[in-house]
Amino acid sequence: SVPREKQTASKTIAQKAIAYGFDGICVDGMDAIAMYHVMNEALDNARSGKGPTLIEAMTYRLCDHTTADNASLYQDPAETERWKARDGVERLRKLLLSKGWWSDADETTIQAEAEKLVGEVVATIESTPAQTPNDIFCSMYATMTPRLDRQLQEVKEHHPHGNAHEH
Repeated sequence: SVPREKQTASKTIAQKAIAYGFDGICVDGMDAIAMYHVMNEALDNARSGKGPTLIEAMTYRLCDHTTADNASLYQDPAETERWKARDGVERLRKLLLSKGWWSDADETTIQAEAEKLVGEVVATIESTPAQTPNDIFCSMYATMTPRLDRQLQEVKEHHPHGNAHEH
């Protein structure tokens, strides 16, 4: 919830890639076509051995950052309204409609499929047993390292109910 200008003196995040010896690029993160092209180029470069690419996708968050956030405390409502006109999903939708590659029927079908999928994922997550502090250590490596084992013993001493799964 802190503007980039207050987090770093760098004009962009992408330029920080220079210090690590690889490419960085800024792209309009609210333009799906631009993002697609930049991501493909980055993948091609990585796959051909040219190394990683730091992609700074310039976007505007149109809602709260988290459920504990209240963006109205630091975002100007007029600015938010201006950015809504650049909403990447709506821009892509309009492009697809104008080309005849999308229809209201497509939207209805996709929305129903997405709601079903999300419902299934939520049901799976909600039925998954809660994790314990022990899980952090026992799921990290196939064989526990001595250091992790010592840390696990410390957790057991301080959190006796975190021992549901023995390694």
